[in-house]
Amino acid sequence: MELKTKPSKNIGIVGLGLIGGSLGLDLQKLGYTVYGITHREKTAHKARERKLAQIVSTDPSVLKDCSLIYIALPLKQLLNPSSVLINAIPRNAVVTDVGSVKVPILNTWNKLHPRFVASHPMTGTEESGVNAGQHDLFKNKPWVVTPNKETDQKALEIVRQISLSLGSQWISSEAQIHDEAVGLISHLPVLISAALINTLSTDVKPSLYSLAKSIASSGFADTSRVGGGNPELGVSMAKFNKKNIQRHLASYRYSLDLFEKYLLEENWDELKKMLVHTKEERQNLILKPPN
Repeated sequence: MELKTKPSKNIGIVGLGLIGGSLGLDLQKLGYTVYGITHREKTAHKARERKLAQIVSTDPSVLKDCSLIYIALPLKQLLNPSSVLINAIPRNAVVTDVGSVKVPILNTWNKLHPRFVASHPMTGTEESGVNAGQHDLFKNKPWVVTPNKETDQKALEIVRQISLSLGSQWISSEAQIHDEAVGLISHLPVLISAALINTLSTDVKPSLYSLAKSIASSGFADTSRVGGGNPELGVSMAKFNKKNIQRHLASYRYSLDLFEKYLLEENWDELKKMLVHTKEERQNLILKPPN
């Protein structure tokens, strides 16, 4: 059943980094009045310069007339929000987040706000901070929502409508399954990519490093991109999704051991079989944008 409910024209965004800033730009383009909250006045000044929101303040009380509020804070702050922020959020407003680990966020925010909807836009760049926001960041990207039995269905529908209007692909999942999945396809690659960069930067002699740096091209750039991103985000992913990442690392280590075994044995047939398999699997795994 489709619920005929829509947010008012006032939308709040707490945190104007990559995700929050991009939301602000796109929501304004859709005709909403956006109220942005930053922690520091210096950041607020830059956000105003970049026009990430029509109203930018360090005072959460400006959220009082917002019917939908995005909490776009780093995971650490999202899981330990200030009492000033919680008290400033209207009780009848819909509140959603953009965090990449849903089980602890649900456990925290279900107790804090009656109309909370746990969600996660699956998009990003290596940039962070108030200068990182950009238009159309969410277009053709998955927006995952993880409702549970306590989730307000009208609130969920409002978040869905806005996500679709941003051009996102709406996906609903159980929170635990979501955390396992992002651990595998998002959090694990950050650590793998970082390990590759670390190998290049610490285990080679200067002349080899110099040559490798001068010939590195798109393959290395693609493989190393997520490992060269926001360190705070990487630590938060590891800290708050530890068990899932730990399990996935063990599985990844097993695959590496297999590759090493075939290499040492010069078992090129088995190595080729694995590479044929991985080629086919990649074609199955990589999302194709809609026409």
